[in-house]
Amino acid sequence: MSYKETLDFMYSQLPMYQRVGNIAYKKDLKNTLDLCEFLGNPQSKFKSIHVAGTNGKGSVSHMIASVLQQYGYKVGLYTSPHYKDFRERIKINAKLISRKYVMSFIDGVQPIIEQIRPSFFEITVAMAFDYFASQDVDFAVIETGLGGRLDSTNVIDPVLSVITNISFDHIEILGDTLEKIAFEKAGIIKPNKPVIIGEKNIETAQVFKSKASECKSLLTFAEDEILISSDTSEFAVETYAYSSKNGISSTVSMNFPGPYQNENIRTSLATLSLLADLGYFKWHNEKVDHGFRHIKEATYFLGRWEKLSFNPTIIADSAHNQAGLLKVFEKLETMEFEKLHLVLGFVNDKKLDKVFELLPTSAKYYFAKANIPRGLPSKELKKEALKYGLQGKAYVSVRNAFAAAKRAAKEKDLIYIGGSIFVVAEIL
Repeated sequence: MSYKETLDFMYSQLPMYQRVGNIAYKKDLKNTLDLCEFLGNPQSKFKSIHVAGTNGKGSVSHMIASVLQQYGYKVGLYTSPHYKDFRERIKINAKLISRKYVMSFIDGVQPIIEQIRPSFFEITVAMAFDYFASQDVDFAVIETGLGGRLDSTNVIDPVLSVITNISFDHIEILGDTLEKIAFEKAGIIKPNKPVIIGEKNIETAQVFKSKASECKSLLTFAEDEILISSDTSEFAVETYAYSSKNGISSTVSMNFPGPYQNENIRTSLATLSLLADLGYFKWHNEKVDHGFRHIKEATYFLGRWEKLSFNPTIIADSAHNQAGLLKVFEKLETMEFEKLHLVLGFVNDKKLDKVFELLPTSAKYYFAKANIPRGLPSKELKKEALKYGLQGKAYVSVRNAFAAAKRAAKEKDLIYIGGSIFVVAEIL
């Protein structure tokens, strides 16, 4: 098969959560284990760091990978979903997996695909493990898909685990309380391997403490180790001052100062500090800062608080649930502009009542359906939003909605594009 035919096969023949929803989710690890055994268990041939959480796990994964690269490590990075190119999911030091490797891999696993009928995600995880092992990476930073306990990535034995935070998302799969969701995420904690928890929450802390105690794993809450504050700010760059319990004190800068990055930076710094304590490198403030400052170039990082243009200001961002969007709109309230234009789309299984309550009635709305089967029809979205006083028009596509917003926006206005990764992907 050609590369296009290979991708068409993967998208059409293998159930894919991003396209079809819950029916693609497998509630055990058997297929992944069978795939890994077929491939010679590549997941055991490199050191890994496992990252889970409701929000921020992609950002944290990229931050950790970028800094590790500054220390000369060859770092594999597995994340999902992708924005423009399937190969974004699997990369080493910012270089995407080759088309040739994708084609060769899918051709080689046809016998076991026919035998066990794995999901798209299961195949992709196995591909990442196989690729990282074949390329002799020093570390692989592995982001979970959904949850953790039953996530396909949870066949690795990492040097440490990271859980960024817990909030409501995918409740139909992970549970309808924060404790239930935390239990699923805590499933990545491994015996005698340390774990960093990014956010201390009274409703979930005991879940993590209990799991860590059961596994005899050192548990660290990032906020107990790292103090962080936004030090100086520009539109394109923000500097964060930090200090740690073990005496480290410096600053890091980032060129995409999103409203949720304080917590992600703190979690990443706590993780990196622990890696230094474990002897993987000696802490150098300059190398750490360089890793954060150059994360986009170092890791091919996309879709988080992307500034697409000025006059009017246009921002595309991947926040897609209540907790993430709350931070977005708190940030927007602090920014100066005349009129806010919101280009929004959501997937059809997202609970939107709490999201609609966050959205400003003073904004002008451009409702759109992302070009995936799970996209919520724009007319339906408009109808539901109207119940919360949100006024706007429905468009047949994200591009049409964005074009309408650009036509309407004046020089001092702000256009925000979001609600779903898949909406942002069509604009980038």
